[in-house]
Amino acid sequence: MSNNTLLKMLERMGYKGRMTGHGWRHTFSTQMHDKGWEERFIEAALAHHKRDKVAAIYNQAKYLEQRRKLKQEWADYLDALAAKGQPAALAAD
Repeated sequence: MSNNTLLKMLERMGYKGRMTGHGWRHTFSTQMHDKGWEERFIEAALAHHKRDKVAAIYNQAKYLEQRRKLKQEWADYLDALAAKGQPAALAAD
């Protein structure tokens, strides 16, 4: 998915000029570090790989179970903010 696709989606959601795809990644990383998740799981969830491109293509399952739990916690966090009427982009401030 291209960066422009994400920017267009954010524009349609009313975040034009206030948030970027990278900004969401930053917010996710910050919040999950604050919640005590291990950096290696966060980095894997963000697809930050320190290995070569060929290995990255073939090994998509690294930390799969931990990433599922991490992303569920993130979804629960966003749902809780939505229930309060608080934008997630402002929650990291």
